Formats: sequence, C-alpha cells, structure tokens
Amino acid sequence: MSSSTISPELATAHKAHDHTAVSGAGLLIALGIIYGDIGTSPLYVMSSILKSGQTPGLIDPLLVLGGISCVIWTLTLQTTIKYVLITLNADNNGEGGIFSLYALVRRRGAWLSVVAIVGGASLLADGVITPPISVTSAIEGLKAVYPSLTQNYIVYIVIGIIAGLFLLQSFGTQIVGKAFGPIMFLWFTMLGVLGTIWIGHNPVILKAINPYYAYQLLTQYPSGFWLLGSVFLCTTGAEALYSDLGHCGKGNIRISWTFVKVTLLLNYLGQGAWLLTEQGKQLGDRNPFYELMPGWFLLFGIGLATVAAIIASQALITGSFTLVAEAIRLNMWPKVRLNYPTDVKGQLYVPSMNRLLLIGCIGVVLHFRESSNMEAAYGLAITLTMLMTTILLTVWLRKVKHVATPLVMLFVLVYGVIEGSFLVANLLKFPKGGYVSLLIGLALMAVMYVWLKSYYIKRRLTDFVKMEPYIEPLKQLSNDESIGKYATHLVFLTSAERASEIEQKIIYSIFQKRPKRADIYWFIHVDTTDEPYTMEYKVTELAQDDVFRINFRLGFRVQQRINLFFRKVVEDLVRNKEVDITSRYASLSQRHVVGDFRFVVLEKYLSVENEFPTLEKLVMQAYFYLKQFISGEAQYFGLDTSSVKVEKVPLVISPVRQVALTRVQ
Repeated sequence: MSSSTISPELATAHKAHDHTAVSGAGLLIALGIIYGDIGTSPLYVMSSILKSGQTPGLIDPLLVLGGISCVIWTLTLQTTIKYVLITLNADNNGEGGIFSLYALVRRRGAWLSVVAIVGGASLLADGVITPPISVTSAIEGLKAVYPSLTQNYIVYIVIGIIAGLFLLQSFGTQIVGKAFGPIMFLWFTMLGVLGTIWIGHNPVILKAINPYYAYQLLTQYPSGFWLLGSVFLCTTGAEALYSDLGHCGKGNIRISWTFVKVTLLLNYLGQGAWLLTEQGKQLGDRNPFYELMPGWFLLFGIGLATVAAIIASQALITGSFTLVAEAIRLNMWPKVRLNYPTDVKGQLYVPSMNRLLLIGCIGVVLHFRESSNMEAAYGLAITLTMLMTTILLTVWLRKVKHVATPLVMLFVLVYGVIEGSFLVANLLKFPKGGYVSLLIGLALMAVMYVWLKSYYIKRRLTDFVKMEPYIEPLKQLSNDESIGKYATHLVFLTSAERASEIEQKIIYSIFQKRPKRADIYWFIHVDTTDEPYTMEYKVTELAQDDVFRINFRLGFRVQQRINLFFRKVVEDLVRNKEVDITSRYASLSQRHVVGDFRFVVLEKYLSVENEFPTLEKLVMQAYFYLKQFISGEAQYFGLDTSSVKVEKVPLVISPVRQVALTRVQ
C-alpha cells in the first residue's frame, strides 16, 4: 500500500497561493473582475429611489438626503463591515462564496444543505438579471445624445453586447481581468472626479453622511421603509465580491475596495448635490448619473459606462461558473463539463451554464425591455442569498471559530434586522417583476434539491459486498484462456469508500453480464475533499500483479482529469517496480509493448421493478429526466472516450418482495 501526492507539474495549476498577498497586477485584476456589479450601481440607484417616492420622480430634499444617507450606511454596514471585514475571513484555503462557506460548516448539521441550496440558487438567479439591467442602463444614456433613438434599437444593441460577452467567456477570466482592469480603474476615477466637482458646487450634500437623515427618511417620509428596496441596489454586488475571493485574494480585495468605496460615495454625493439644485422639479426621463457630465463629455461617459456594465455582467458570470463547479463537487448539481481555459488558479468555464445564462439574459431583456422595469426584478433574489450567507456565517463564527456568544448574537441581531428589512421591502417588487427572479431561483433550487436528494437515495440503495471473496475468482478469471481477453488492463470507477468493499453491480458486470477477462483489474475511487486544491492518491494492492485499487483525494476546485491522473499514477508504480504493465500477449510481450487500458463506466437507469414512497419516486423520475440532457460520467471525469465502455445497470429501489402468481397445469 502506498500513498502520495499527484506530481508537481499537475498540481501547479491548482495549488493555493497566498490569498492575503497584495500586488499591483492582483489589484488591477480585482478591479476588472469583481467590482463591475457594485461599481455600476450609480447608474440606476438614485433614479430608482426617486421613482419609488411618494410622488414618483419628484425631487424632494428629504428623499435626496435620506436616500443618499441610506446608500452610504448600507455600503458601510453591509459591504464593508459584513463582507470585506468579516465574511472574507471565512475562506476555504483562499476560496470564497456561499458553497465554500457551506463546505466549512456542513458537518455541523444536515439542515445547512437547505440554506446553501437557497443561497446558491438565488445568487445564480441574480446572475440572469445583472447583465440586462447593467447594460441596458448604460445604453439608455444614448437617449440623452440621440433623443430620436427608440427603445427597440436599445434592445437590439443590448442583446448584441450580451451575446458578445458570453462568447468571450471561453477564453478565461484572466484575459478579461487584464483587459478590463485598466478600464475599470478609469471608470472609478471618473466616478470620483464627477462627484467631487458637483460636491464642490453644492457642499450642503455632505450632511447626508450623518445617519440621522437615513433614520429621518425611514421614519418620517411617507412609505419611507419601502424605499429600502431601491436602496438595496447599491450593494447587490457584495455577494459576487465574496464569490470571487479565489480569483483575486483577500488582500487585493480589501485594498482595492478602499479605492472603490471612496469613488462610489463621491459619485452618490455628487448626484445628490445635482438633485438638490433641481429640488421641487420632476426628474422625468433624466438620469442623475448622466446629469453630472458636461455635454462635451457625455458620449465618452456613456461609452465608458457601457464597458463598465459589461464588466458588471462579468462579475456575476464568473461567480456563476465558480458556484456551479462547487455545487457539482458537493453533489448539488449535474456533473456537467468544466473547462479550464488558463493555468491560473480558479479560472474555469462551464459551457452549459454559459448557454443557460445567455438564454436567460436575452429572455429578461425581451420581457422587460427597459432598465426601470428590470429594477423590479433585481435585488429580491440576492437578499435571500445574503440572508443565507448570514446564517452560514453565524454557524462558522460560533462552531468553527468559537467566537464569544454575545458577539455572535450581536452579529445575528444587526444583520438579521438589516437584511430582513431589505427582504421585506423588496417583496413590494414581487408583482412588478420580482416574480421573474424568484421563479428562476425556484427552478434552480428544484434542480439542486433533486440532485442532492437522489445522491443520498442512490447511496443508500447501492449494494456493497466484501472484496476478499472475489479476489481469487478474479485471478482465476484472469488466467482462464477459454474466455477471450476483454482488455489487458480493465478499469472500473467505484463509489465504495472502503478498500475492502466493492459494488455488487461491478461484480455482476465482471462475472455475469459478460465475463470480462483482463490481465490486471483496477478499481478507482474519487473522494472530494472540503479543501479546494487537495491532490493526493493512495494505492492498495489487493492481489499481487492482478488487482489494484487507487483512491484519489481531490479538492472541490480540482478538475476531475481522472484519465490523466491515473496514467501518472501508473507511471509512478512502474518506475517503482510495483507493477508491470507490459502486454501479456506472447508476441507483444517480447517487444515490451504496453497493454491496452479500458474503462468501464456503469450508468444506472430507473427499473420498472420498484416500489418506493411518492416523494422518492418523484425525485428519481426528475433525476433521470434531467440526466438525459447532460453528458455522462465518462466526460465529466475526463476519461478518453475511445477506451470507455458504458454499461447500463438498473437502479432497483425496494424491489417487489411478493408476487401473487399461481401455477396451473
């Protein structure tokens, strides 16, 4: 028996780097990847607040000062304190996101899987709304330059931009980050400069820094509490910031956020300064963001806003890929194909999710058409994600970090009230469009629930047998020349966690379905660890020169290239003279030809011979229905399809025990 790590050249792409390190390149990539969503919120937050007032569009000083005060303190309490200072500490070996957080605490209670499913599905649903609202808000600025431009043309332009963005994903986020980082630096600089100029024109707006104005808005302004649904739009990108922790590192995020937050606050204050000069008037079709720009600068500003909106979309797309990859390893999502377009840690591309997001985004654009309509659908789903993150974070603080109970209770009280209030206020959006994001979220939750529930059902019903009684029969089969040789090396993937056990289905496949004679039998088991980049293996020799078992321990962020990993392990065994893989055909053995390898993958199907509870029946029917639309396990595990045999085996759930048959003469 031997154990080791997979060779350094394979581990390089997955090795965790110092996630607290700060570098100029890291800061630039952070700006290019993770701040697009929260960085483009000035495009629509203030107009949304004003249009949600007692008299829609009326510029009221209380509404302006109170609204900006709410924005300032939301960014401070929600984004800075909760996410940047507290939540980023809940990293899983440098990786962030709600599923990484779940991996840290999932052993503390089975109920936490429900929390993770709700949070993950809601964040994915938000990824369908973010690109349309960000890009549409930017492009609608063209109306200020070209008043004759119709909404139909706006829709066509938006769809073209979104389609181009999704086509770009296959090249990897490293390229996107390097290209967009300098542009986002220019964007945030522009936000700060424009805001500073208008603050200089009307410094009275600085009073909004006082939280009293936020309190006054919520308590004295008619329907002031319900304005929180619009205020919340300023912090929707905070969850994406946490999800992309592994792409940029904690140190880079914290340093870059200081710059980003200052420029955002300056721009919001600048918009407030302009609005106070227009108090008592109707906002109409004007956007406070574009009103800060002089006429000669407007076209350039719109162009830069459009690029920033594209980057806002990128932040959610990148986070969505990361979430799906983690959900797969946690058995919460179908085993779809994952691509790694670059060698940089954390960079991945999920073709199926890319297509789903593209279709969803185009559907949202065609359904809502205008950004003001999309605001109603935006924010409701992400409030659920933030609440779920708070629940998981509370468990992490108490059970993992052992933080003092009074401090944990204070955290729960503060953020339970803040996020609970945002959720209630956002419920007002449900009939106006919020139902769209919730329906998308519910569909994603259903898929996650079905996949996780079916995993436990299959695991419970899988029959395992002791390996020892079959060792001698395997050796005899290997030497039985009356049976044609199936392969020199026959490889099975097994879910048996113990080296002493094997699935009954595999034994059936080898001895009964079609006797499979081979010189050496290999059984491979893959364990997914809670650490993101573990790459270890253990070899157990069950019968000398005849039967081997390899157990891989791979992190939940490691690409499952089992074909490649297995080949490297065999090379190590040959180098150590632990196995001889030379073909045992006499004519080939003389020439030292390496024997052929053949993988057998057993795929289950739902047998008609079963009796099971209604819920489990529905879950398994849904599971097998979804399974027909995705690639098989051979592709997911990175096996060479030219050497893979897929066999169908029945999944018999509670087979019928008594059959009332009577024999007649």
